[in-house]
Amino acid sequence: MGLMQKAVETYDCHWDYVGRYRSGHTVLAPVSHIVTRADIEIILNAQGEFLSASAVGKDEAKIVIPATESSAGRTSGVCAHPLCDQLCYLADYHREKHMDYLTKLEKWVQSQDSHPKLRPILTYVRGGSILADLQQCGLVKRNDQGVLEDEGKAGKLLVRWRVMGLDDGAPEACWEDTSLMDAFIRFYGLECGNGPKCLCMVTGQEGRRAQQHPKGIIAVNGNAKLISSNDTSNFTYLGRFTSEEQTAQISYEASQKAHNALRWLAAEQGVVFGGRTFLCWNPQGHKVASIAGAFAHLAKPVHKPTEYRQELQRTLQGYQSQLPQSAGVMIAAFDAATSGRLSLTYYNELTGSDFLQRLYDWDNACCWPVNSYERPSISFGIQSPPLLQIVNCAFGTQREEKGKARLITDDRVMRQQMQRLIACRIDRGRFSWDVVEALFHRASSLLAYENSVRGVLLSTACAVIRKYYLDRFKEEWSMILEPDKRDRSYQFGRLLAVLEKAERDTYRNDESREPNAVRQQSTFCRRPLYAANIIESQLERAYFPKLPVGYRMFYKKLIGEIMGQIAQFPEEEWNQPLKETYLMGYYLQRSALYSHKDGENDETMEEKNHDESAE
Repeated sequence: MGLMQKAVETYDCHWDYVGRYRSGHTVLAPVSHIVTRADIEIILNAQGEFLSASAVGKDEAKIVIPATESSAGRTSGVCAHPLCDQLCYLADYHREKHMDYLTKLEKWVQSQDSHPKLRPILTYVRGGSILADLQQCGLVKRNDQGVLEDEGKAGKLLVRWRVMGLDDGAPEACWEDTSLMDAFIRFYGLECGNGPKCLCMVTGQEGRRAQQHPKGIIAVNGNAKLISSNDTSNFTYLGRFTSEEQTAQISYEASQKAHNALRWLAAEQGVVFGGRTFLCWNPQGHKVASIAGAFAHLAKPVHKPTEYRQELQRTLQGYQSQLPQSAGVMIAAFDAATSGRLSLTYYNELTGSDFLQRLYDWDNACCWPVNSYERPSISFGIQSPPLLQIVNCAFGTQREEKGKARLITDDRVMRQQMQRLIACRIDRGRFSWDVVEALFHRASSLLAYENSVRGVLLSTACAVIRKYYLDRFKEEWSMILEPDKRDRSYQFGRLLAVLEKAERDTYRNDESREPNAVRQQSTFCRRPLYAANIIESQLERAYFPKLPVGYRMFYKKLIGEIMGQIAQFPEEEWNQPLKETYLMGYYLQRSALYSHKDGENDETMEEKNHDESAE
């Protein structure tokens, strides 16, 4: 019941928002009300006479309407809302639905909790002219017999009411009048006051037991219920109980508050990945960091690891000043396996300090310098890849989107993998090897991807590998090139970058041409020494002769230094398949060759070439 308890707490902490419309926000529905979208607005005067009607724009906000426990969860049965409803209930062509609507509205009008806006609406609906009025306004069409055309669609149009000329100081719009909302809450509370009581397992207080629970927590799964009812046949209660009273009992008020709060949270800040909705919130309304995005939003690129950690620390302190250490943070994920069942696929509660520390630790471990693949000298600084980017790079398919190649993941895979990564980040779990392996293989087959994808794929793979080694082996890999790194795969990665850059320098004006190092990358991973010898022989034969002397000397010297590092390992290991760490050596060496900060830059080599030619 942790989720329901925190949802009720959230509702109570945001009581000021209940029934209040705010621009750009979803309204928090009161108890005994639902939030829905209206299609038609009808304006009446105080005597219940028709004034005008208009279509409600699709861009207009959803509204709050009164609803009974049964009408809020209705599907195919007849069960009218007490005030605002569909045309099939307001017009008299469907007798059973129309009479059910009139009966409920009349009972409310005649009660002690009636409201001045109700009688004009009841008078108008009784008059039976609603279809003719709407037809005259061009909102519906009827045939010669007075029957609605496209009855199935037109009958589902929901009508909202506006009553003018009452001079009571309240808003004319029924959906904005909080006194009308309060009147229905009182009326419905007395109407159902004699219902069965229970000890609520959410609040711990006695109250009227909820017979049904609301639907529509998640907008995309409108009919799915988090707590569903069951029948009394076949596999009822899965053989564990003989009646519904023996299961978890929740009071009507707690159920209404919890479901309305969750619906409001999902609409306000829910993030959807692959059809699964993720929530992260504090019940008191304190600001919390994103569970899927980068922890620190850097104002400018940060290139040094020490500066990156300092920025993370400043971000942590900023969030801590807004979120008290003892404040709770709730993380939940919802998904609907069927149209009628909503599942809670993940839930966790953390203190504010623990939650922020875990996000900080993740971004401090899973990060890497991001450079442009086409022009590695252009650096975007050290970044932590968003979880969505990790999933797309590991499991996505390359597609054209707005003229640019992108990696896009199927929804079924996206929802599962995003939840795994969120759980790993929030629960401090070890990074799964299958994600690392997928990134390793994809980043080792760059020829299959466009240049716009390669840079993202490489930097993401390196960031994930860095975190994996820290999780599994407590080994922290530097984000700065280490020429003397005692790792065979790392040194072979450096070698691959040098072989690639040397060939690219021979045809600088032909960016579309792929060097042999990229073409042979997959072979290089499996048999590095074999592939390196082939690529180097091609350089000696076809490319080095075209390079200036200074360039040739620089690359040959660098290749010799790297081979010297590799020679320190046993000879039988030289041609063994490379580990994923070769990507870090490849990435950092490649960036260094383009950055004009490490080794000799182009101007230095041009000067050396000029001096040697002069001699």
